[in-house]
Amino acid sequence: MNEFEAGRPVVLRGGTVLPMDGPPEGGRRVLERTDVLVTGDRIAAVGPDLEVPEGTAVIDASGGIVMPGMIDTHRHMWQTALRGYGADWTLTQYFVWFYLEHGKLFRPEDVHAGNTLAAIEALEAGVTTVVDWSHGLRTVEHADAAVDALQAVPGRYVLAYGNIQQPPAEWTGAPEFRDFVRRRITGDDMLGFQIAFDVLGDPAFPERPAFEVASELGVPVTTHAGVWGATSDEGIRLMHEHGFMTPETIYVHAASLSADSYHRIAATGGSVSVSTESEQSAGQGYPPTWTLRAHGIPVSLSMDTSVWWSGDLFSAMRTTLGADRSREHLEAQTKGETVTHCALRSDQVVDWATRGGARALGRDDLGVIEPGRKADLVLIKNDHSPVSFPLLNPYGHVAFQAQRGDVHTVIVDGRVVKHEHRLLGVDLAAARAQIDRTIEYLRGAMGEEAWAKGMNPDIPTAKVLDNPYTYTDYRSDATHRL
Repeated sequence: MNEFEAGRPVVLRGGTVLPMDGPPEGGRRVLERTDVLVTGDRIAAVGPDLEVPEGTAVIDASGGIVMPGMIDTHRHMWQTALRGYGADWTLTQYFVWFYLEHGKLFRPEDVHAGNTLAAIEALEAGVTTVVDWSHGLRTVEHADAAVDALQAVPGRYVLAYGNIQQPPAEWTGAPEFRDFVRRRITGDDMLGFQIAFDVLGDPAFPERPAFEVASELGVPVTTHAGVWGATSDEGIRLMHEHGFMTPETIYVHAASLSADSYHRIAATGGSVSVSTESEQSAGQGYPPTWTLRAHGIPVSLSMDTSVWWSGDLFSAMRTTLGADRSREHLEAQTKGETVTHCALRSDQVVDWATRGGARALGRDDLGVIEPGRKADLVLIKNDHSPVSFPLLNPYGHVAFQAQRGDVHTVIVDGRVVKHEHRLLGVDLAAARAQIDRTIEYLRGAMGEEAWAKGMNPDIPTAKVLDNPYTYTDYRSDATHRL
C-alpha cells in the first residue's frame, strides 16, 4: 500500500500544535503533545492520544510544531524564472526592466516555467496557498499557461489576473478575457480568482471600467497601493468616492499613504498585504505594520517576487517583526523615550502568515487547526538540526528560529505533498529543464550586453564624509609621550 495514497487517513502524532484559533491581538493557545487527524480533505479531530481509523498513516510529530499551512497573498510567480537576477535593483529598475523593456519578451511557456517553479518552491517552504499576482499576462495564451502550471502542482492557488502592458479597462473589457474566465475559472476549490491592477491617480479614473468588470463578475480586486512614486492617496480617494473599496479588496504594500487613506481602508474593511523584504529593499515606503496596527487594518504577509527575495514566509515573519520593532524604537528614541515592551509579538506575525491570509481571501476554512477546517497543515521538525531544540516558545520559534529546511511535512487539502523534507510527486528535473530553456531564450533575445547590464546596475558614486580625527601617527605620538 502507498503510504499516503489518496483517501487514506493521516494522523500527526504528539506534536506541539499551534491552532491559531485565538484572538488576533495575541495570547493564542499552544497544545502540547497533541494529535491532528486528517480524513479526506478535512481535519477530523485534534487532541491527545486520538483513536484513529484502522490503516491510518502515522507521522511522528513529536519534538515538532504543527501549524496551519502558510498563505502568501501577493507573489509574482511568473518572475521566479529569473530568481535572484534583480538582487541589486531599486523599484525604478524593476519597473524599467519588466514594464518598459524586457518583461514583454516573456512567452506563454516562460510564464509556465516561472509559475511551475514558484509553485513547487512555495510547497517546499510550507506555503500551501499562494496568490499568483500574475501581471505578465499579455495574452490569454499567457493566462492559460499560468493556470496550466498552477494546476499541475498540488498546492492551493489564487490567480490574480493582470496585464502591465495594457490599461486595465482595455484588457478586462476584451472578449477573450471573458472567455478565459468562463473556461478556466470554474469554482475549483484549489484555484481562486482575483483581478489585479493598479490605480494611478488620474482624476479621470480610467480604471473605473475594470472595477465594474470585477463587480459584474463578483471577484475581488487586488492593487498595489501606497507605492512611493507610483500609486498614491489619490488612487485610494478615487476608489473610495466611486464605491469600489470593499472588504474583499487587498491593498499590496500600502507603505506610503496618509492617515486619511488608512482610515478609508479601515472603514471599508479591506486588508493590506505587507511584503517587508520588498518594502525595505525596493523603496515602496517603510513597511507599514506599525501604522496598520494603529488604524486597525487587517494584515497578511507576502514575499513579492523571487527576482529579488526569498520565496518563503519565515523570512517575511522575521523581517516584519524586525521592521516594526525598529520603527517603534526609533519613534521612541527621537522623543528621548525607551521602549520597554514590544507591541508586535511573534504570535501575531504567525497569525498574519496563516490566518491573516485566510481572512484576506475570505477563506474561513483555512488558517486554523480545528475539526471541520480544510486540512492544509505544516509540520516543522528537523531532528538533524541543533536549532530544533529546546522548543520553549513555539510562536517565537516559528518566527525567529525556523526556516524552510525545517519543513518536514506539508499537507494540502488532505494530501501529503512533502514528507521527511522531500517533495512527493513533483518533477523537479522537468521544472529545471523548463527554466533553463527560458533563461537561454531571454539571454538570446536580450543579447549578452543587455543581460549583464540588467543584472548589474550602475553603482552610485559614494562620498566618504570628511573626518576631523586623524589617527595616522597615533602610535608614534603615544611612543613619544612615553
